[in-house]
Amino acid sequence: MQWRDCVCSTVVTNDLAQAIRTLGAELADQGDSNSPDFRIDVDGTPRDLAPIVRDDVYRIAAEAVRNAFQHAQAARIEVEIWYDQRQLRLRIRDDGKGIDLEVLESGARAGHYGLPGLQERAKVVGGKVTVRSEPGSGTEIELTIPASVVYASARGRRTIFRAKSAS
Repeated sequence: MQWRDCVCSTVVTNDLAQAIRTLGAELADQGDSNSPDFRIDVDGTPRDLAPIVRDDVYRIAAEAVRNAFQHAQAARIEVEIWYDQRQLRLRIRDDGKGIDLEVLESGARAGHYGLPGLQERAKVVGGKVTVRSEPGSGTEIELTIPASVVYASARGRRTIFRAKSAS
């Protein structure tokens, strides 16, 4: 196994947008000349993510981005990251073929763990994943995680507050 093939801790610099941008470039390089247009937009001031949470946030994004590149047959894939006071919101949207209605209704494709894995990983870190898709109209996957859970500085303040109020 080569280093680039490893599923290592991704956000060494804690720059979520850069980590996702790098993944998108790698996936585009692996595809044919018809790779989708890949774009990342960041709203708000990027904040350091709590180390325990950041890898799961990246893995949720990576799974959604990989699925869009591999299965959506999309012309465009967009990732939007919002850093705001109340929450981190991450949305991956494509204009591809959409997820089969049967898969959406059942929540999973037989023998695949993509959608259930996203839901489970989000739940573990205190977040929520919402999946919207219509056949022929693309897919949108949105992750929201409360600020008190995801931002490194918010987690520190909460810990200090609890310690003071306990005495």
